[in-house]
Amino acid sequence: MRESADFELAVRRGARAGRETLVVHLSTRTDPGPAGPVVGFVVSKAVGGAVVRNRVKRRLRALMAPRLTELPERSTLVVRALGPAARAPSDRLATDLDGALRTAARRVRERS
Repeated sequence: MRESADFELAVRRGARAGRETLVVHLSTRTDPGPAGPVVGFVVSKAVGGAVVRNRVKRRLRALMAPRLTELPERSTLVVRALGPAARAPSDRLATDLDGALRTAARRVRERS
C-alpha cells in the first residue's frame, strides 16, 4: 500500500487494536483490486530518526510476512509503530503484533 488515500480509508473504517509498541487498523475492501491482503506501515518521527524508523519498518515487514496467510481475503491492514517499538526486542514486537491482529480480526467479525 502506497497511496495516502488507502491508508486513510483503512484507518478511518478499520477495526483498531493497539498494544504498547504498535497499533493496527484492519478493514475489508470492496473495490476491485488485489484479491489478497494489502499491508501498509506507518512509522512516524516520534519513533526516532530515519535510520531507526527504517529499521523498525524492516522488522515489522519481516514479522508480517508469515502472517499474511492469516489475514482475511481482500483485507487492508495498516500497522502503525509507536515510540517503544524502536527499543523493543523482536519477540516483543511479534507478541504485540499477534495480539493486535487477533483483536482487530475479532472486531471485524463482530461488525459483519
